[in-house]
Amino acid sequence: MELDHILRRQREFFLSGATLPVDFRIKMLRRLYAAVKTHESEIAEALREDLGKSEYESFMCESGFSLSEISYMIRHVRKFARRKTVHTPLSQFASVSYKLPTPYGCVLIMSPWNYPFLLSVEPLCNAIAAGNTAVVKPSAYSPATSSIVEKIITECFPPHYVAVVTGGRKENAELLNHQFDLVFFTGSQAVGKEVLRHTAETLTPAVLELGGKSPCIVDDTARIELAARRIVFGKFLNCGQTCVAPDYVLCDRSVKDRLIKAIGRQITMQYGLKPLENPDYGRIVNQKHFDRLTALIDGEKVVFGGKSNPETLRIEPTVMDHVTFDDAVMGEEIFGPILPILTYDHFADIFSMLAGRPKPLALYLFTQNQSRVRAVTQRISYGGGCINDVVVHLATSEMGFGGVGESGMGSYHGRDGFETFSHTKSILNKKTWIDLPMRYQPYDSPINQKLLHMFLK
Repeated sequence: MELDHILRRQREFFLSGATLPVDFRIKMLRRLYAAVKTHESEIAEALREDLGKSEYESFMCESGFSLSEISYMIRHVRKFARRKTVHTPLSQFASVSYKLPTPYGCVLIMSPWNYPFLLSVEPLCNAIAAGNTAVVKPSAYSPATSSIVEKIITECFPPHYVAVVTGGRKENAELLNHQFDLVFFTGSQAVGKEVLRHTAETLTPAVLELGGKSPCIVDDTARIELAARRIVFGKFLNCGQTCVAPDYVLCDRSVKDRLIKAIGRQITMQYGLKPLENPDYGRIVNQKHFDRLTALIDGEKVVFGGKSNPETLRIEPTVMDHVTFDDAVMGEEIFGPILPILTYDHFADIFSMLAGRPKPLALYLFTQNQSRVRAVTQRISYGGGCINDVVVHLATSEMGFGGVGESGMGSYHGRDGFETFSHTKSILNKKTWIDLPMRYQPYDSPINQKLLHMFLK
């Protein structure tokens, strides 16, 4: 079906008002929930084909997470969609003021390959809850998952309500050359810039969920064994192909050796002596990405792992020591199973070390010192993060998820997702039985001057 035809029909459907009733939105969300449950095994098979993910990981990080967000929206959308009455100043007597969430209209959702099911379905869930129609564009680099996303959406919704467009760069360019009411993009910073250039031409609002080099700070008070266990989980989940994975560790020099040994033990405990043969350890998405990652591994600085298999596109969980910000591995977002270890001598040094660098999507701090928690969370700019854990701050619908600066703009999950896909109108409903005179000319009335100064103070 031609894109012009899809958009025309979606605009007609939206303008009919069919998506506005909350009961309709809930019905559509329940339909989507049921379809995800029905196709759980197919989703897992597709994710294994595209990324080598295990069935357990597929449910934990993709289909199960999607179900959690959909069910949250089903429970809360009626509350989110209500108008909210606010205080009206005395100068506007007699009036009622309120804020009314309204959908944007026809939205475009462009999803990435690293969590291809979750990052297609979750923003779609938010868009549906807010009352929009949508076009979903899955990534061409995860074709099996794109196929199941298309199958589920086609089963659930007619294309004049929600449509899927598959393909690669050509289709991306064509989509961005059309006018939408909102564009929601998840992916790399380079492509995010292209999206923003296109949306700027038509002044279309855009939400960008990007990435960056997310630091993991470990101080001298941290519980090293627990920190290592949690860092290994978050870093090597999905082979490091996670936008909020700890990109590198920045630790106190006095605990570095203990931390490296603990991380090595945890890699063995979690992934076995031969991670390349572990059926539950995924793979790199494609040859190009594999080659880029292996080129970042400096064999002289590897202290754990470092091996790879080009036939299976697998790279061992790898730890590099004696790394500085001048190393190649620190020149770009890694997005793979390579963990560089950097050090500092005094905790106050981290603020100057991170100052002036691109703002990361996430930051993690392992410490038992609460004054350091306050200093880091208040002084350093980043999207979101955890204290004494990694990654799991995004595993809740009660908090928004998004970046800042170079790591993105806008957020979603739960209420934040509903608000991202909504425009909140500010409305004042003025009564007609009285009309205060002081705003009208002529302005020479002493009484009106007194009233004006009484109201505006």
